[in-house]
Amino acid sequence: MNILIPVDSTDIEEAQITLLDEVKKWLLIDMTEGKMVKSEFYDKREDIQEWVDIVIVKNDKEYVWPFVEENIAVLVAPFQNYIDDIVEAYIFKELHDMNI
Repeated sequence: MNILIPVDSTDIEEAQITLLDEVKKWLLIDMTEGKMVKSEFYDKREDIQEWVDIVIVKNDKEYVWPFVEENIAVLVAPFQNYIDDIVEAYIFKELHDMNI
């Protein structure tokens, strides 16, 4: 399962989710059997060659139609800011579905 997160830096320990309008880097996480097995940062979304299953956004006010049109599921991390917290919330199904 490939998960895409807009973030503010390339430091996996310090990076925080950011608004789509303010994204500095894209973090692509490969989740396998409930574990993060790989993570890679990208400058532009267009540089990502892998299939993206889910994008996680900061709030439900984000403009996510480009993802919806590509059949990418959208989840919201309303309280989680750091990558570890977001991954943990994903594993425990604590992220919210985007009401589209």
